[in-house]
Amino acid sequence: MSRVGKMPITVPAGVVFDCKPDNTVTVKGPKGTLTRKLPDGMNIAVEAGEIVIRRPDDTKQNKAFHGLTRMLIFNMVEGVTNGFSKTLDIVGTGYRASKEGNKLTLLLGYSHPVIMIDPEGVESTCETATRIIVSGVDKEKIGQYAAEIRAKRPPEPYKGKGVRYHGEHIIRKAGKAGKK
Repeated sequence: MSRVGKMPITVPAGVVFDCKPDNTVTVKGPKGTLTRKLPDGMNIAVEAGEIVIRRPDDTKQNKAFHGLTRMLIFNMVEGVTNGFSKTLDIVGTGYRASKEGNKLTLLLGYSHPVIMIDPEGVESTCETATRIIVSGVDKEKIGQYAAEIRAKRPPEPYKGKGVRYHGEHIIRKAGKAGKK
């Protein structure tokens, strides 16, 4: 058995879980609603207030989908209950961010500002001029949008300038060696 897949998911109060026969799962909670089509073959059932995922047989593909299906449902329940967030730090002289409506404006050393529009279901806020918080209910969308922001100016290895995840460690390289 999959160690991840066999763990039941507790459904908190205020969360409504619905699974259709074609494994389309809908989770409604205080923060919003998420719907996702999950891999066929997995048996998803609600037993005594807990969601239990079982696989039909021990084929390699079903073993792989067992833990995946459980974690996708767990992240949906967690998202509509508490939500998710990622924090990005901007490092560099003159590098900063500002927010206006649903537009995130980044000044990252280019000749022009980089303007990004928040995708549906994802909200970005500027805590300070050098810190961006991306939050929402869908963990996958939040991670994707944070990665797109980071990709506009990834941290470089010599001075560490650029956009990085909060707490990310950048391995620094030594600069150019002097003449002897």
